[in-house]
Amino acid sequence: MGQQQLLLIVLSVIIVGIAVVVGINMFNDQAASSNLDAVTADLVNLASRAQQHHRRPTAMGGGGGDFNLLTANAAGLAYLTTQPTNENGTYTISTAGGPTKVIITGVGNEDGDGDGVNCTATVDVWDDSISVAVTNR
Repeated sequence: MGQQQLLLIVLSVIIVGIAVVVGINMFNDQAASSNLDAVTADLVNLASRAQQHHRRPTAMGGGGGDFNLLTANAAGLAYLTTQPTNENGTYTISTAGGPTKVIITGVGNEDGDGDGVNCTATVDVWDDSISVAVTNR
């Protein structure tokens, strides 16, 4: 083989190697983004359940107009779900419910920004609205 053919083979191997690395990075970024989206969707669902709990009378196992039963432990979370962990992440009540508000946190399974902490989002739940915040990508 001539030098020109060897140079073309080496150049092709380098280009293919770069393309593979870029593809892997794009896949990892997409996986982390999808995981954060799924965690956020789960948090919105839990927020809806918390609002239902808030409106349900105490005689029917609800909060009777407040979030006080939604404590920051497994018993409080049991009012919202029987599965605090799923394929998307783990969910906890980070700030116990009071008369007007409860805060729920979700920690995903992917580390999108490479800082060693998985993607994390919180949702503040009031009786008539919610607010979702991403605290770590």
